[in-house]
Parts: sequence; structure tokens; C-alpha cells
Amino acid sequence: MDKNTFFAEYKLCEDDLIAANITWEELTRIEEEYCGMERSLREIGKSFIDEYLYDIEKAGIHSYRYRTKGVMQLLEKVIRKKKESPEKFARLDHTNFHKFVTDLIGIRVFFLYREDWKHFHRYLTGCFENDPALYIRDRLADFDEDPGHYYMAERPRAYKRNGDTRIYDGKELEIISDGIYRSLHYIVKYQGQYIEIQGRTLFEEGWGEVDHDIVYKDAEDDEMLRDYSKLLNRLSGLADEMSSYFRRMKQERDNNF
Repeated sequence: MDKNTFFAEYKLCEDDLIAANITWEELTRIEEEYCGMERSLREIGKSFIDEYLYDIEKAGIHSYRYRTKGVMQLLEKVIRKKKESPEKFARLDHTNFHKFVTDLIGIRVFFLYREDWKHFHRYLTGCFENDPALYIRDRLADFDEDPGHYYMAERPRAYKRNGDTRIYDGKELEIISDGIYRSLHYIVKYQGQYIEIQGRTLFEEGWGEVDHDIVYKDAEDDEMLRDYSKLLNRLSGLADEMSSYFRRMKQERDNNF
């Protein structure tokens, strides 16, 4: 990978590498290792889909998609995480990055109605061992090398918007309020690798994709675009609310006949 192209794409420079305490040579080694394992990661993701999500009605979802992380995205994340949490990611290198980066395989599931998260949550936690003793605390020491041991590697989390009516159950999920983001997050250990699973409504996904494409990539410093993104976020939240009301109205009418 060309360093200048990478720096330009993610608005980075040599000072960022120094702040992250990592060299370009080590990033190149991570790139080489990752490119060598990406095909097997894709196969693991496909296997997970076939085994657990192909029957969408059984899984309690509307649809899904999956991907493996792009190599440039991986390197940017390594730099960012080592800058943000130097102690936590100090030991990350080309031999163990897959133990630190838990979203090399990413799966996103979509709900038509926001309340449908309950069906998927119960389904997924019914398929995988969910023992707090297995949750990641030390990224190296807690990595189970047994590829046949499938389990939840972190406590399931739910991000909710400020002002949301109660949607998620705090007994089953760690609930985090961050203002504008609503999503479920699971980290599952499957066939020797971590898989990140996110759950969103279709409306939430629409806003998230637009925000990532326009604001996150190129216009984080553009106040007007950030404001418009927040407006679109509120509209998507309102659409979720309206969809739920539509369903409740239909159910009440059906019950009266």
C-alpha cells in the first residue's frame, strides 16, 4: 500500500504514527498478514450466515448483509485505537491484531420495526453461550484458541438516542446513551474468530449510511452538513416511531374483528 495515498485518504501524517507508537513498517506487516487471512475470514462469515441467519424468519430479522473489513480501514483503526487507548492496545502487532480488532468480520441485521430486536436477541443468545466469565478483559489472555468454542465474547450492548422511549431491556443489555445513535452490538466468537453483529432498523440504517458517506468520510468539520445529518437522524427516528404505531393500529383493528 502506498503511504501517501493512505495518509491522504484518512487525513493522517507521520505525527499520527508517532502518537500511536507504531511504524509504517509494522502497519505493512499487518497489511500482509491480513491479506493472507481475508479469504478465510470471508468463508467464516458466510458459514455464520448460512448456519444462523439464512432463515430470516427463524432469526427474527427482516434482512442482513456482511463484509470483511477493508485493509485500509483496518490500518486506520489500528492507528486510531492505539492513539485513543495506548495502554489497552500497546501490545497490538502483526501477530495478534485479530485478537484486538473484533470487527474484522462484520454482520449487520435489519429489523422492520424497532421492537423486533427482542426476537433476534433471544434467538442469538439462545444459540451462543453467554457467560460473563468469558467476556473479554485482556485481549491476549482471554482469547480462546479453541475454534470449536462458540460464545458471546462481550456483554451485548444497545446504543440508544437521547429522548428515546424505553425500547431496550437493561437486564439483558448494557445500555449506552450517545445522543443520536441507535443500534444493537454483539461480539461472538465463532470458528476461532470474533464476529461483530449489529442490529438496526431499516430507517436507522438509511441515516447511518448517508451520515457515513457524507459527514464521516469528508465533512466532519462542516457544521451545516453535521446539522443536516442530525435532522435526518431525527426524521429516521420519527419514521421508526410511526412504523411502530402503524403496526399497533393494525393489530388493534385485527383484534376487534
